Amino acid sequence: MKILFDANTPAPLSRFLRDHDVVRADELGWQGMENGELLDAAEGAGFDLVLTCDQNVSYQQNLTGRKVALLVLSSNHWPTLRALASRIATAVDFVQRGQIVRLDVREL
Repeated sequence: MKILFDANTPAPLSRFLRDHDVVRADELGWQGMENGELLDAAEGAGFDLVLTCDQNVSYQQNLTGRKVALLVLSSNHWPTLRALASRIATAVDFVQRGQIVRLDVREL
């Protein structure tokens, strides 16, 4: 799976997604894009999933008919995410294109 990390997603999380191709938005020069623009660019570049910690994106965007999925983590606090990285990796494995999945890391 080709995964795009939004600018606010901790880069070390990618170590737990070794079976996937992970690229950070800043590596592509996409760090200043608005949410809709970022999703358009990700979809156009063939990404399957955008992983973000931006709570607003799932409420601002409609993924109906899109080829990209969105996984929204409730926090970008790396120590918290590190402790739950295997569960996040499992969620990544099961998300489907066009789907928005919100993970509240306080409940995992």
